[in-house]
Amino acid sequence: MSVQIGDVLPYGNFLVMSESGPQEIDVKTFFTDKKVIMFAVPGAFTPTCSAKHLPGFVEHYAAFKERGVDDVVCLSVNDVFVMDAWGKAHGADRIVMASDNLAEFTTALGLEVNVAKAKMGLRSRRYAMLVENGIIQQLWLEEPGVFGISAAENVLNQI
Repeated sequence: MSVQIGDVLPYGNFLVMSESGPQEIDVKTFFTDKKVIMFAVPGAFTPTCSAKHLPGFVEHYAAFKERGVDDVVCLSVNDVFVMDAWGKAHGADRIVMASDNLAEFTTALGLEVNVAKAKMGLRSRRYAMLVENGIIQQLWLEEPGVFGISAAENVLNQI
């Protein structure tokens, strides 16, 4: 069963690239006393994720900040080096490019999808969520193969 509006984020960690290399981030600590937009993609450097999803959040980053968002997090089941390279390739230096390389946090959210038929293995469903102090306030969950409701423009219009 997947998380829903009103749920507290499950315990977990994700990795980000720091100046000194990969750094593990505790989810509870990161989301405490913050308003965060977290969006997840099935895979870095994939067509829709690279052409539409990430670029929208890069483009509208300042507008999210104007609405009181402290951080914007892009989560994917890719390793931290891929997430770092993908962020750099798209000028996403202000977005937290988070790696859930073993899909542990994604699975704890109940938002995993197995795309073994496409030889991609376990990935995240595409979604965006508004999290305040670790509690999910809004959730825009896409059906597999669809992109629209989790787009930055839609999320921005609803917060």
